[in-house]
Amino acid sequence: MRGLRRVPLLLIAGALLVAATPQGLRSTRLTVARLQYDGDDWYANPSSLPNLIKALRERTTLAVEPDEVRVSLLDERLWDHPFLHLTGHGQIRFSEREVARLRAYLLQGGFLHADDNYGLDEAFRREIAKVFPDRPLVDVPLDHPIYRIVYPFPQGLPKIHEHDAAPARGLGIFVGDRLAVFYSHEADLGNGWEDVGTYPEDPPALHEQALRMGVNLYVYAVTSGVGR
Repeated sequence: MRGLRRVPLLLIAGALLVAATPQGLRSTRLTVARLQYDGDDWYANPSSLPNLIKALRERTTLAVEPDEVRVSLLDERLWDHPFLHLTGHGQIRFSEREVARLRAYLLQGGFLHADDNYGLDEAFRREIAKVFPDRPLVDVPLDHPIYRIVYPFPQGLPKIHEHDAAPARGLGIFVGDRLAVFYSHEADLGNGWEDVGTYPEDPPALHEQALRMGVNLYVYAVTSGVGR
């Protein structure tokens, strides 16, 4: 594919990930984990994460494990995974214990990417406000590294799948100056990560844009603590 390049992010005995997440995340495994929650279709877009992982392994030197992980907030394995992906079309319900676990995970270096697969917005905003009642969702500035760490997105989050006329918005929650939660709203990156042809109205060029944004999200998530 034209324009594809490998990113020289070297992991020396896992030192990069340890530096990025020094407090709570106990493993140097580089995984992509899907968050399994009580609610509707947390399993949506089944080919999305395998394709994102493939892109990460081909386009960067990060030693990302080849298989998607599925984990709940109360799973002891949560602390092994630096990147959580949440998607779906409707309800999300976090228990009090899950709210506390997600807050601790994010405060201690973890990263959550929530992708509105259309219909998730009301439930996600409600539940994330329980996790961070003291930190609102805000628009991520266009000059933030997440829009340029590997691939440039000077206009911000790309619009991948059209549900209505609303523009794509990249929203986030910050812990200090580190972006801990990235919420892709009205973009539907997960549809773009799915196999080309799954959604005929989304051409290969949008599939490529979605993968590039996904690479940025992951690279930022596992390197954002370096040097801090």
